[in-house]
Amino acid sequence: MLKLNKKNGFLILAGFILALFSLIPIRLAIASYQSPHPQAILTLGGGPDREEFTAQFAQKYPQLDIWVSSGSPPEKALDIFQNAAIANDRFHLDYRAVDTVTNFTTLVDDFKHKDIQHIYLITSAYHLPRAKAIATIVLGSQGITFTPISIPSSKPRESILRIVRDSGRSLFWIVSGRTGASFNPRFREPFYAAR
Repeated sequence: MLKLNKKNGFLILAGFILALFSLIPIRLAIASYQSPHPQAILTLGGGPDREEFTAQFAQKYPQLDIWVSSGSPPEKALDIFQNAAIANDRFHLDYRAVDTVTNFTTLVDDFKHKDIQHIYLITSAYHLPRAKAIATIVLGSQGITFTPISIPSSKPRESILRIVRDSGRSLFWIVSGRTGASFNPRFREPFYAAR
């Protein structure tokens, strides 16, 4: 019988992580093959400029539904989309997310329920590398691929430390169903109320 010690535990953990990382690209490739064109738009909250860009972008794709994850307060977001002549039944405002990891983990089941395998992912250019890393892990693990769209920004790119941290949180979500966001007391109230 195999004796479980630190070395064996590490090897088992390393094997699990390697298997997980090899499975995600396969699931992304299958999703891309089955749905070569995006079926929906996901915008990550972070300022009204993202909703304004999304409203203009969505006019080019009138068949796509729009999800905005923890963006501007509802009244402001409604004004932006209505001013762009986007029908109310086309966009979904979701305020469950408290950070970038939960932008994805709170909506992934909604996308799966609607058989969405490919989305446009819209966020600011400085935020895109971290959003892509998280999307690759969270959405990829669920067989959903994405096409990133960046909004120009003068802010500097986020640090590699934030990308690595949130990639780790995304992996933790895959194995536990939890993101760790509840450990941060700043995120105990709705995102738009905390601004």
